[in-house]
Amino acid sequence: MTKVTPTSERKEDHIRINLEQDTRSGLTTNLEKFHFKHNAIPELNLDEIATSTTFLGKPLTYPLLISSMTGGTPQAAEINAALAEAAQQHGIAIGLGSQRAAIENPELADTYRIRKIAPDIVILANLGAVQLNYGYGIDACRRAVEMVEADALILHLNALQEALQPNGDIRFAGLLKRIEVVCQNLEVPVVAKEVGWGISADAAKRLVDAGVSAIDVAGAGGTSWSQVERHRAETKAQETQAAIFKTWGIPTADAVVQVHEALPDVPLIASGGLRSGIDIAKCVALGADLCGIAGPFLKAATHSAERVSECIRQYVDELRVCMFAAGAADLHALGDKILRIDS
Repeated sequence: MTKVTPTSERKEDHIRINLEQDTRSGLTTNLEKFHFKHNAIPELNLDEIATSTTFLGKPLTYPLLISSMTGGTPQAAEINAALAEAAQQHGIAIGLGSQRAAIENPELADTYRIRKIAPDIVILANLGAVQLNYGYGIDACRRAVEMVEADALILHLNALQEALQPNGDIRFAGLLKRIEVVCQNLEVPVVAKEVGWGISADAAKRLVDAGVSAIDVAGAGGTSWSQVERHRAETKAQETQAAIFKTWGIPTADAVVQVHEALPDVPLIASGGLRSGIDIAKCVALGADLCGIAGPFLKAATHSAERVSECIRQYVDELRVCMFAAGAADLHALGDKILRIDS
């Protein structure tokens, strides 16, 4: 029987809570403050709208990423397989959940392995950056990448979640130097990703100076992991503390704008509360190269790969119609079509 670890038990909790509870941030993404100028005569054909792009030198059919979610449990294996099948079908990128569970217990590695299902797409491996302060080094990072034959490694940043989590890993001092060592020695690019509270321009600059190749701002406005941890609290005091952080974070739109303005040449992923093709178009217009969505895909994947595929088709169709109505023939043209409406 596969050994159950505290990490894999926590993964089971996270899946259950995200599927059953209201874990939304108390903030919005602030994408509602941006609107496209409608073009009554776009001089375009809808079926000729170009949505292809590249990320870290890899081609993608659409600027869409199935954001990192899960792994390490039997249910997670089924979810990842469904997500991978749909991602392969549509030519989009996929990020895996934290692979710490499989580093601790190699028997769980198969719950993450999707390359046979998705041989052609961009796959992002994933570890918690803070684990570099708890004994992980370049060898663990290489194991994570090799385990899933990944094109890049996400190092996720979740300081607030760890602070609110019972027995969380809270030693973040000196972490940037350890990230730099990984970036200097790992054979694939490193992506720095928040988990739902955003990355500021200053933090992004420090990460890029350390060698990080891309930033996923993962802003506020979608799932709040403080609210996930509220549902995992072991005491009333822990629950109360987690609850007060419901409105914490940098809204996704603000983070995208700030980081793109500060680092215009650095590949940028927008994620955190995106729920439509228009949201995707807005983030691309604001400077994102790729747009990540998690929650809706998680729910769809518990049913089937086809349900995930339906979600992808919906987002893509909405994106294409948005581009058509704005008069944008390709993704690059979206930047000239957006207006900020300050309330």
